[in-house]
Amino acid sequence: MDKLSPYAPLVARILIGALFLIAGFGKLSDVAGFAGYMASAGLPTILAWPAIIFELALGASIVLGFQTRIMALLGAGFCIVAAMLYHNNFADQNQMTHFLKNFAIAGGLLMLFAHGAGAVAIDKR
Repeated sequence: MDKLSPYAPLVARILIGALFLIAGFGKLSDVAGFAGYMASAGLPTILAWPAIIFELALGASIVLGFQTRIMALLGAGFCIVAAMLYHNNFADQNQMTHFLKNFAIAGGLLMLFAHGAGAVAIDKR
């Protein structure tokens, strides 16, 4: 088991980072639609591009293990804010699931913040 331990943070980073990369690239395919979705929560549509860029940068940073701690902390905040703004209709089971998913992802990112990227990363801890 101890021989696999150094690779667990790498696998965790890939799994978490891939989520943000896929989401960011998905938003690139319909920036106007994403901007409209942002407006539905009362946010200015001008924030669509910064949000997309942040998601892509977060995903790449987490996967590569570069500036992991700061990006993980920022990502956790991003997930919590997104959950509270967009997934707060608890009468809808789907929205409740998304709310809890965002908080679970924030928890994983906080573990990266607390413990670093691991041995197989650009940061090397």
